[in-house]
Amino acid sequence: MNIIKATNKAIRLLPGIIIAILLWILWFLVPQLTTGGTAMVVSVFGGLACSFLILIWWVFFSRAGLVDRLLAVAVMLVALVIFNRFTHDSIKTGMSGLMYFIYAVPILSISFVIWAAVSRNMSKMLKRLTMILTIVFACGFWTLLRSEGITGNASAIFEWRWAKTNEEKLLSQSEEVLTKRGNLKETDANWPGFRGPNRDNKVRGVKIETDWTNSPPVELWRKPIGPGCSSFAVLGSVFYTQEQRGDDEVVSCYNLETGEAIWKHSDKARFWDSHAGAGPRSTPYIQDSLLYTLGATGILNVLNLYNGKLIWSKNAAEDIQDTIPGWGYTSSPVVIDSVIIVAVSGTLVAYDAYSGELKWRGPDGGENYSSPHFITIGGVKQVLMMSENAVNSFNPANGEILWQRKWGAGAIVQPAMTDEGDILISEGYKKGIHRIHVSKNSGNWIIKDLWMTSKIRPDFNDFVVHKGFLYGFEGLSLTCIDLNNGERKWKAGRYGGQVLILTDQDLLLVLSEKGELVLLEANPEKLTELAKFQAIEGKTWNHHVLVNDIILVRNTQEMAAFRLTLANN
Repeated sequence: MNIIKATNKAIRLLPGIIIAILLWILWFLVPQLTTGGTAMVVSVFGGLACSFLILIWWVFFSRAGLVDRLLAVAVMLVALVIFNRFTHDSIKTGMSGLMYFIYAVPILSISFVIWAAVSRNMSKMLKRLTMILTIVFACGFWTLLRSEGITGNASAIFEWRWAKTNEEKLLSQSEEVLTKRGNLKETDANWPGFRGPNRDNKVRGVKIETDWTNSPPVELWRKPIGPGCSSFAVLGSVFYTQEQRGDDEVVSCYNLETGEAIWKHSDKARFWDSHAGAGPRSTPYIQDSLLYTLGATGILNVLNLYNGKLIWSKNAAEDIQDTIPGWGYTSSPVVIDSVIIVAVSGTLVAYDAYSGELKWRGPDGGENYSSPHFITIGGVKQVLMMSENAVNSFNPANGEILWQRKWGAGAIVQPAMTDEGDILISEGYKKGIHRIHVSKNSGNWIIKDLWMTSKIRPDFNDFVVHKGFLYGFEGLSLTCIDLNNGERKWKAGRYGGQVLILTDQDLLLVLSEKGELVLLEANPEKLTELAKFQAIEGKTWNHHVLVNDIILVRNTQEMAAFRLTLANN
């Protein structure tokens, strides 16, 4: 092999074509056929590795002329560097600053092999001209796009750079008129905050008709909403959520039956990242007559439930001198007795719920997007918090660490309790789920590992537990796990999104990442889909809520309410 030696032989295309086909399979086809962290790693690194092999083929084994070989490499390097500087910020900063290269390099490599095949019989000058144009187009095309974030399977969503965002369309409309309404009288929250009363996504005491052909969900209302990953807190005839409106981070109260806005509270704050977009990430929490909210930049507000009046406000990030993580502050508050607890990234911070006095702070837990989780073990109240390398249990009154279970990978999604009182903790896509038993004996906390499974590795979507089985997502695929041993019963249905469990009927209600509402049996033997319809449009990461016969859904662009037919007993 001699890179300097010129040749008049025809270009050797077959190796380049084979590598390009392998690149297409690894980079494009694998994510379509399978899901989860492994598929993402195979796609990204497989695509880049095959692209490097195409470069090696061209320089050393293609039998192209020396000038053509060196010219192609030089133009590729210059084009990638220059055009990366002119890409939209959403692409430039996406995927830890690598989004442009993750997408542009494989497309460039495949395009280059196609050019090499098509240009075989061209004249020398035309061949070089078309080569340069191919490289420039493959690298420069991405400057015409912006990223609208990524899917749960880590695939980017692209739009034309000049197209208006959904938020811009919303802001161009006339200002929303607030509904004149007398004093709200509800006192008991139907759904007080993130994932319901026990943060377990369990809907109790509700039975619905499962034949949606004859008894379809009835749309009550639909309206645009500002971006944000917030879910809902529901109090009687009203609900609360968080959204972004331009430079204002907004807490909103809406009528459950009509969708009309009742009151809004705004703070001058805006957070944006290339994966989830703009807006607050957490969900309000209802306690007594107060509403507790945490913004994406760390603003902790306590508002009057009925009129939105500010009671007190703190910047939790500033209180502990924390730097905003790349995805913003995502923790949803929880109130235990008279203490409000929030997670500032992976660090717990507690305040007096009524005065705002700082009560305690936990140790640095690294960067995380989990929320504090209230449980009781052996009659002892405690708050679980996932951190980068452990799950910690805190005394909610004073922040004392009761017990700790360490491991290597970061735990992110919410923990869950089994019917026997054991705890399920996910270490994410690298490891899987642990089942641990925690007890107290003679004043000492004892932690016993029961099993660990890699058959489901949730790192983004929360899961539910019902009658000895876990239902959650492995990548985009809904999966059932036997809690006796951690073995997988089935894996099917590429839904993504979030899942509720209707405990009285053994039903799963999924809001897919595509905005579909899907009704399924909670059956450990097989996946049985009972009904499905398109509820909202666009990428949907927000948790849905079912209160009595009304289901609330939203994403970063719209929200809607549907009335389900209740089943006759």
